[in-house]
Amino acid sequence: MSQRKSNKTEESQPIPEPDMSKDTPKEKGQKVPDVVFLGVSAVAVLVGQLIARCSEGLPVICWLAFVVQWIIFIHAGWNRTEIYFDLTGSATYFSLAVFSFSQAKQKNTRQLVLTAMVLIWCIRLGSFLFARIHKAGKDSRFDKIKHRLPRFFNFWTIQGLWVFLTALPVWITNSTDAATPVNVIDCCGWGLWLVGFAIEVTADQQKTVFRSDDSNKGKFICSGLWAYSRHPNYLGEITLWSGVYISSTNVLVGATHVALLSPLFVVFLLTKVSGIPLLEKSADKKWGGDKAYQTYKATTGCLVPGFP
Repeated sequence: MSQRKSNKTEESQPIPEPDMSKDTPKEKGQKVPDVVFLGVSAVAVLVGQLIARCSEGLPVICWLAFVVQWIIFIHAGWNRTEIYFDLTGSATYFSLAVFSFSQAKQKNTRQLVLTAMVLIWCIRLGSFLFARIHKAGKDSRFDKIKHRLPRFFNFWTIQGLWVFLTALPVWITNSTDAATPVNVIDCCGWGLWLVGFAIEVTADQQKTVFRSDDSNKGKFICSGLWAYSRHPNYLGEITLWSGVYISSTNVLVGATHVALLSPLFVVFLLTKVSGIPLLEKSADKKWGGDKAYQTYKATTGCLVPGFP
């Protein structure tokens, strides 16, 4: 496969990435009132609390997910900086995973393994994203947003909901007293998580090495895993959270089946809202007239290999 490579394909990330490089509503003459963004934040908190009612202990987890964001936002908003945004998201996963496990009344192997999976994943991703923004000095997504505090605050609040919903199967598992023995369903779920994690880490590493080579500037990547999928890191992200959900099904009863929102939420956001659509649009704008890219796009799966 020839080195038809990308400068703008996606980095793995459990946090939503709206296209903030576009003109703001104000620049288009249609400024959205700040109260709208505050309203969206309020709805996010309400949705989180409604879902949290499915299991005892979850309301506290949900509130903590938001409160951590709001505390760090005080510093971020005052200094108009986004440098700790992704790191805060990962730190929230870490702290809530430890807290929820510590609150489990009868700790078991399933709870330990699922909690460890969240810790391993967030440490790896958090360090990766922080190193990236530390090197760049900023995150261009927030160039305009951070100067409108209500809107900036909204993104921090949405991140709290993202953290709560994505790891919902783990929060539910750690809050239940069910002690179903580890079985084949767990093994399938854990195996799927390992596959997804390996795909995500490998894709990120390949992209990092690619971008560190100055000769690849302005090119798009189509080597390694990127030769089979245009968004392999997102494929890994979806796969690993699906594995977590599968393992949690051993303890789900009644309203706690809402844990299915975790993989569905990840799939929806990455494929329909903030991930693939925006990156595909950006790539088309940059390389749409490149025949090599047109061939790559026509023959390479968007997410799943074999399904362009």
